[in-house]
Amino acid sequence: MDWVYINELKKHIGKEVVIKGWVYNTRATGKNIKFIILRDGTGLLQSVLVRGEIADEYLNKFEELTQETSIEAVGKVREDARAVGGVELSLKSFKIVGTSVDYPITPKEHGTAFLMENRHLWLRSKRQHAIMRVRARIVKAMRDYLDDNGFVGMESPILTPNSCEGTSTLFECGYFDEKAYLTQSGQLYAEASAMAHGKVYTFGPTFRAEKSKTRRHLTEFWMLEPEVAYYDLDDNMRLIENFVEYVVHTVVKDCKEELTTLERDVSKLQKIKAPFPRMTYTAAADILEKKCDDFIRGGDFGAGHETALTENLEQPLFVYNFPTAIKTFYFKRCDDPNFVKGCDLLAPEGFGEIVGGSQREDSYDALLKGIKESGLKLEDYQWYLDLRKYGSVPHSGFGIGLERTVTWICGVHHIREAIPFPRTINNLRP
Repeated sequence: MDWVYINELKKHIGKEVVIKGWVYNTRATGKNIKFIILRDGTGLLQSVLVRGEIADEYLNKFEELTQETSIEAVGKVREDARAVGGVELSLKSFKIVGTSVDYPITPKEHGTAFLMENRHLWLRSKRQHAIMRVRARIVKAMRDYLDDNGFVGMESPILTPNSCEGTSTLFECGYFDEKAYLTQSGQLYAEASAMAHGKVYTFGPTFRAEKSKTRRHLTEFWMLEPEVAYYDLDDNMRLIENFVEYVVHTVVKDCKEELTTLERDVSKLQKIKAPFPRMTYTAAADILEKKCDDFIRGGDFGAGHETALTENLEQPLFVYNFPTAIKTFYFKRCDDPNFVKGCDLLAPEGFGEIVGGSQREDSYDALLKGIKESGLKLEDYQWYLDLRKYGSVPHSGFGIGLERTVTWICGVHHIREAIPFPRTINNLRP
């Protein structure tokens, strides 16, 4: 007798199979018919116990089947259009593998703090399960697009001697007799890899010691970062928009059930199509000065500013050519040195920035000047300067935050639901 996963049961109509999973819930219709809804990670399955078709001992053990009790069930697969997944299981027998007493997350409403304390269990809920499934498909779609377009996946170190985005948000740790830091980005090392392979990407965890409590910030998050030799900023924006369009449409096609569970309006996602509208920082500032009393020209955008810029837009919006003063040392200067060749991609529906990218400074002298002006230790960046010393070329890249992408595609309000075990300033456990 075969052990079969729930999502494969349609291939086994009329056959007797084994299902291994957990009790999602139970109900009874009188004394003669009882129902167990099972989950096994791939789906939900209605299992039916009918007096006369199953031994009385199992009907008596039915009361022991509390929420999240793990069981192995044996039964015959029947087609039933009314059932979840279009099939149900006529139970012949079952055995309890692990009991579950006083499971803390019940169908009633729970507060956020309680759910975060029980994140290891909250992941089993239908909504969280759907979000994680979409997350996994987003990751695969991202990799598929780049792999299929000639990019080479590379790895950047997590422990680094230097800053990428700013020294004030580094997590410091001891490294034998030296100081090291948890990486803020794989970008600098991706640039070195691009000089070897032409088109590369890195994907891994990144860390920011920002004491932020907004719904869009985590202290540990995952970022995918492509880098391409000989690309300018325009090339980079074309790559971003084609990449994002592919990811969105792939997930909409492959995650219909999960997006339905999340009550996501997929019609809005189906409209995402390159090319995306573009706007300079200067033009964006003109709009924000009229719309937002708290906006200061020359400053960076807050969440409210990003929402104001994308109001009434159905497509993501590029904002590019930012003030030099608010960007870091490796951005290439524009013809007007007060601006740099950077771009942010703002998702519609108020989800804000999901991508940040730039053309990198390819001049040795200009990069050296930028490092010194930023007050950084020259010895930590000598290897990075070497990339401009031995065959420097124009090059560009971007970073896309996985969790922010998940929140947008899933329509999730808070980023803490977009990662299995979120790390924020208030959450280090579980």
